[in-house]
Amino acid sequence: MTMSADTPSPARTKAGDTPRKAADKSARTRAREFALQALYQHLVGRNPAVDIDAFTRDLAGFHKADSVHFDALLHGCIADSTALDALIAPRLDRPLTELSPIEHGVLWIGAYEFQRCLDVPWRVVLNECIELAKSFGGTDGHKYVNGVLHQLASQLRPAEVATAPAARKSAS
Repeated sequence: MTMSADTPSPARTKAGDTPRKAADKSARTRAREFALQALYQHLVGRNPAVDIDAFTRDLAGFHKADSVHFDALLHGCIADSTALDALIAPRLDRPLTELSPIEHGVLWIGAYEFQRCLDVPWRVVLNECIELAKSFGGTDGHKYVNGVLHQLASQLRPAEVATAPAARKSAS
């Protein structure tokens, strides 16, 4: 059997695990991952966006990311940071300054995509942000991100959220 560059090698996964393989990730998912890493550098080190951009593009695997989406997320989130924080802050149970930089960056990405990336369905934005928080954040950070972004989705994409089928609870 011949393996292409896109075929994951058997050694990349552990027996019994079914995590998302690197080869299975979409270019946009990769763009979000690189954008989160770049936003982390901005939030923690206050590094300028152009320096972060140049550094991130040199990282291994960046060539597989959607560079246009990465640009939009990195530069858009930094440029709109004050407005994004104003959207996020009222939905938090603590001051914005007490968020981890990972949660903060993921919330920026979610809020930005809800507002500016209307071609991405709100549920996809929500799911991708939850996955980012699971991969890069603390133990239960994804639950917090889910709660905040769910509220933002209802505000920023009300028609889309309203037409989504509601989760059904079974009657006991």
